[in-house]
Amino acid sequence: MRGWDDLYPFPVPPSWVPGAAVGILSLHFIQQVLFPYFWADLRYLLKVLTYGLRMEMYRLQGRVVTVLDKFVKLAEKQPHKPFLIYEGTVHTYRDVDRRSNRIAQVFLQHEALKKGDTVALLMGNEPDFIHVWFGLAKLGCVVAFLNFNVRFRSLLHCVNSCEPKILVVGADLLDTLEEILPKLQEDVSVWIMAKDSTFPNVHTLLDKIEAASEDPVPVNRCSANNLKSAVLYIFTSGTTGLPKAAVISHLQILKGAAGLWAFGATSEDIIYITLPLYHSAASLLGIGGCIELGATCVLKKKFSASQFWSDCRRYNVTVIQYIGELCRYLCNQPVKEGEKNHKVRLAVGNGVRNDVWKEFLDRFGAVKICEFYGATEGNICFMNHTGKIGSVGRTNFFYKLFFPFDLIKYDFQKDEPIRNKHGWCEKVKKGEAGLLISKVNAKNPFFGYAGNKRHTEKKLLCEVFKKGDLYFNTGDLMVQDHDNFLYFWDRIGDTFRWKGENVATTEVSDVIVMLDFIQEANVYGVSVPDHEGKAGMASLILKHNASLDLEQMYKQVVTYLPSYACPLFLRVQEKMEMTGTFKQQKFRLVDEGFNPSTITDPLYFLDNSKKAYVLLTKELHEMILSGKMKL
Repeated sequence: MRGWDDLYPFPVPPSWVPGAAVGILSLHFIQQVLFPYFWADLRYLLKVLTYGLRMEMYRLQGRVVTVLDKFVKLAEKQPHKPFLIYEGTVHTYRDVDRRSNRIAQVFLQHEALKKGDTVALLMGNEPDFIHVWFGLAKLGCVVAFLNFNVRFRSLLHCVNSCEPKILVVGADLLDTLEEILPKLQEDVSVWIMAKDSTFPNVHTLLDKIEAASEDPVPVNRCSANNLKSAVLYIFTSGTTGLPKAAVISHLQILKGAAGLWAFGATSEDIIYITLPLYHSAASLLGIGGCIELGATCVLKKKFSASQFWSDCRRYNVTVIQYIGELCRYLCNQPVKEGEKNHKVRLAVGNGVRNDVWKEFLDRFGAVKICEFYGATEGNICFMNHTGKIGSVGRTNFFYKLFFPFDLIKYDFQKDEPIRNKHGWCEKVKKGEAGLLISKVNAKNPFFGYAGNKRHTEKKLLCEVFKKGDLYFNTGDLMVQDHDNFLYFWDRIGDTFRWKGENVATTEVSDVIVMLDFIQEANVYGVSVPDHEGKAGMASLILKHNASLDLEQMYKQVVTYLPSYACPLFLRVQEKMEMTGTFKQQKFRLVDEGFNPSTITDPLYFLDNSKKAYVLLTKELHEMILSGKMKL
C-alpha cells in the first residue's frame, strides 16, 4: 500500500498560503470594483513625477535644459537619423541643425538682432518653417507664429501686438504680404523666403542662406538663464476680441514636448503632422514631442483626407495628430479595401465626438485614441490615459495636489462666475457643468499675453475661495463625472470653435459692421448635426431704408476673415434683443438655430460652391442636416 507522499509527491504548502491567496484575490476583486483605474492612474502619475523630477534635477544642478538644447544634442548623437520627411525628401537631424545654423548666421550678419528681440514668422508647413524657427531661437530671439489664414486688419494687429524687429514671410504667402505691406510699421524689416524680390525694401533669404556658414553661432546667444523666460508667441483668439499673442516659455515648451512620451510614444515612432505649425498642437506637442523622443516626423503641407492613409502606409507612420474635425473628415471618406492595413498605433489630439471616436476605431482598427485638454496659454492640462470614449482626461487626489483646479458655478445670462452672499465662488457637484479654473502659483504660472496687460488681467480670477488666491480662467465649461473623468461641455464668452479654430465673435462683428448698410451685427455659433464645434451665424440689423446686399456681404467676409470665421448663416432682424446688462442677447438665438420652418426672419446660407450667400429654404436646410450640402 502506497503512502501519502507517494500519492502526492509535491510538498504541501503551509496552511496560511491558501488564506493569503484568497486575500490577494479578494483585494484584486475589490480594487477592480471600487478602484478600476488604480493601476492606469498610478502608471500615469509615475510618468508625470518622473518628468518633474528630471526637470528638478536639472534645476538643482544649476542647468537650464531647453528643447532646443535637446535637439542640438540629438544632432550630435544621431546625425543621420531622419528628423523631418517632407514630400518624400528626408532631412536628418544634422541637416536641420546645419540649415538652422545658416539662417542664424544670415541674421547675425545682416540684422542687428539682440537676444530677446522678437521676429514674426508668417509661413505654411514646410521644413524652412522649422529651420527659421530654430535658427532664430539659436540667436536667443522670441519667435511669433502668425496664422496664415488671418488677413488684413487682423494680421496687422497680430504683427503690431508682438512688436517684431523682423517679419519673415514664406514664398507662398507673398500675396498676403502685399496686402499688409503698405500699412506695416516702417521699423519692421521684412524678409521673404525667395532669391529675388519685386517688393521695395524687402530682403531675400534663400540666396543668403546658400552663401552662409554652417558653423554654430556663439552658445551664449541661445543659452537660457531661466525656464520661465519667453521663447515663443502663439496667437489665440481666447474668449474675446482680436487674436492675442500668448507668451510661451521654455517651461511650457518642455511640458508640451512631453505629451507624446506620456502617452507611450518612443524614439522608434514616426509621427505624422498635418496640423498647421503655427498651432501649439503641431509645434509644441508635434515637433517638440519628436525632439523629446528623438523620433522622426512626417510633415504635410496641408491635411488631405484622401491621401492620409496612403501617406501613413508610405512612410510607416505609427503616431498621428488630430483635431476632432480631422477624424470626422477621415470617417466621411468613401470606404476602401484595406483601411486597417497600416502601422498607426496612437492618435493624439482633442475635440473628437463620441460617435466619430467609435466609428474611427471600428473602421480604422485598434488605434489608441489619446485625447487631451489644454489651452495654448493655460497652466492646466488633462490627458485621457485610459482611453475612455468621450473624456478629455481624468483626475484624482494626487493629480490635484500637483495641478490644483476646480469647476465653479457660472451665470450664463450675466456671463460671469456666480458668487455667494459672502463674495466667494462655489464649486459645482459632480455631474454638473462648471467653469474650469486653475490655480496660479510658482509651479503652475500663467505667463499672459504680449503687448496688452489688460488682456492678461482679464484671464485671471481673484479672491475665488479665499483672500489672496488667484486662478486662471480657461473660459471652458467642463463636467466631472462620479468616476472622476472630465468632459468638455462648451465655451463661454464671445467665442465658439469651428474647423478646429477658435472664432472670436467680436472680430467677425467688427468686419460685418464696416458695411455701410449694416447697423448692428450679433455673431454666435449654432450646432449643426454631425459636425464638431459650432458654425458661425450672424443676426443683422440693417440701417434705416437700407437693403441687404448679399454680394457685398460675401465679398466683405471672405476678404477680411479667415475661411473658418466666415458666418455660414445670416438672419435679418428688425431689432436687436439685449440682456439686462445691455449686452447682445445670444442664448435664444443660439437655441433657435437656423431652421426656416420655425424662424420667420429671412435666413441666408453661405454656399461655397456658388461663392455667394443664398436664401436658406426648407429644402436647403434638409440638405444641410442630411450632410448632402458640404459645409
